[in-house]
Amino acid sequence: MPLLQDHIAVVTGAGSGIGRAIAAGYAREGARVVVLDINEKAAAETAREIRDAGGKAESFALDVTKREACVAMARQVADKVGPVSILVNNAGIARRNGMLGAAEAVVQDWEDIIAINLTGVFNVTHAFLEPLRGAKGRIVNIGSIQSFLHLRTPSSPAYTASKHGVLGFTRALAAELGKDGVRVNAIGPGFIETPLNEKVRASNPELAKTFIAHTPLGRAGQPADIVGPAVFLASDLSAYVSGTIVMVDGGYRTV
Repeated sequence: MPLLQDHIAVVTGAGSGIGRAIAAGYAREGARVVVLDINEKAAAETAREIRDAGGKAESFALDVTKREACVAMARQVADKVGPVSILVNNAGIARRNGMLGAAEAVVQDWEDIIAINLTGVFNVTHAFLEPLRGAKGRIVNIGSIQSFLHLRTPSSPAYTASKHGVLGFTRALAAELGKDGVRVNAIGPGFIETPLNEKVRASNPELAKTFIAHTPLGRAGQPADIVGPAVFLASDLSAYVSGTIVMVDGGYRTV
């Protein structure tokens, strides 16, 4: 039997990259997937690909920074799809600028990154909390190697802070919701080649080489590399796993 049979899974930021890969992977394991993305067209394309492959998927546009929109989306999903039992908080942005640039740009980076990467995780989780508690559901948050460290390569303090926050939120929520049977975990991707970092890779190939040189497995990750851990954390295979982060970084943090 597929590992996620009879589950309804919501995946944010599923219009591309890691989110799209997870959504497709969940569908292959039998879940009915709700694809959410601020880019309505990209979300619809992900859902179409899933349906074309024989899976079940619906798509909706959502800006995770808008709290009332998240609440409305939870109601819409409940009415049109059903009770959600899996939530993946994947929506995020990355800007690799430091604190020493133009003040206006530094402040804008902080506000945008925290709003999407951290407050967005809170907004969506809070909106879907009732059905997740009712289903003894599973929450998977996408953290980072920067949930633990600030990379020496060009990188925004706002991004590091946001991903530290995601890990802290994961642990706090796991402690609070455990009594309801809800498991909350995170995944910590390393250097994954996605549309999110495509421009940086193209304009600064040395940056990619630096990451790979520090990675024991000797290659960049792909969105497909995140799917197995995401399925594991959403399935009964991880029935006694909560409050932790599964690192998918090719061994980056070991050296």
